[in-house]
Amino acid sequence: MMMVSRYLAALFGVALFATPLAAQDRSAFKTGPVLTEFGAHATVPGVAQLPADTEFAVAFDVATPAAEGSANRGFESAARFLNMHVANGVPQENIRLAVVVHGKASLEVLTNAAHAANPLSQQGDNPSAKLVEALLEADVRFILCGQSAAAYGIKPEDLIPGVEMALSAMTAHALLQQNGFTVNPF
Repeated sequence: MMMVSRYLAALFGVALFATPLAAQDRSAFKTGPVLTEFGAHATVPGVAQLPADTEFAVAFDVATPAAEGSANRGFESAARFLNMHVANGVPQENIRLAVVVHGKASLEVLTNAAHAANPLSQQGDNPSAKLVEALLEADVRFILCGQSAAAYGIKPEDLIPGVEMALSAMTAHALLQQNGFTVNPF
């Protein structure tokens, strides 16, 4: 009986803390101006436009795979960063972004055919493919960890065209940092 009471108390606690997350109002979030299908962001009242000479060189480290049937949240963060800053006065040509992909997220830079054929993927089409392609079209670099590629049986021809491969994610980050990139923690 004591165990059931503890279980119910824990379940109630989880429900109590989860409620505010479920009640978020996302109606103020819009996509664009660069990517019209991805990268929703909100205008923040009282925050001034950024100076037009602002420059960013930011790397996103993505190892966490997407939820089944969804595009990768780490990739979506890069899309949001791009849209949000262009919408707030930074010229697109002043924003250099790179997404370093490793771990199980490596499967999310595969072509649809390679994704469907890879026994370690969720099979079927790659739910992140359209987002990756849109980001590549917007000059965002995608760099796959070669060590993860080896671990997941990924060959260069399996990659969405434009995705690069590095010796490792560590190598990619070190080289990006030497070229002035910072790592975004989100």
